[in-house]
Amino acid sequence: MKYVKQFMIVLFISFLGEVLKYVLPFPVPASIYGLVLLFLCLETGLLRLSAVEDTAKYLVEIMPLMFIPAGVGLLDSWGVLRPILLKIAVLTVISTIVVMVVAGRVTQFVIRVQKRKEEAGKV
Repeated sequence: MKYVKQFMIVLFISFLGEVLKYVLPFPVPASIYGLVLLFLCLETGLLRLSAVEDTAKYLVEIMPLMFIPAGVGLLDSWGVLRPILLKIAVLTVISTIVVMVVAGRVTQFVIRVQKRKEEAGKV
């Protein structure tokens, strides 16, 4: 019964994410709204981690299984994807490199700012 209760909480928060998707005019997927809501509920203490922890662990464990339909869909669409496969591969590599560079630069910037604050506090 504990798992059913936890799963219902996760489903309810996902439902609220769906509602927000239709209410707010932003092009954000409902799943992102749901994740943000769950994060905020956990951070503010409205929801204890123990209220969803076991179900969340289970959902993370079975996550690879959830990618099977997407993979089958890609195989089913092979005729459409085949002519643009090289373009997709190049864009994937370039975007991955750009994300890595930007993430590294932002991290270096944050570290520098923190060091300056620490040095200013010591003086």
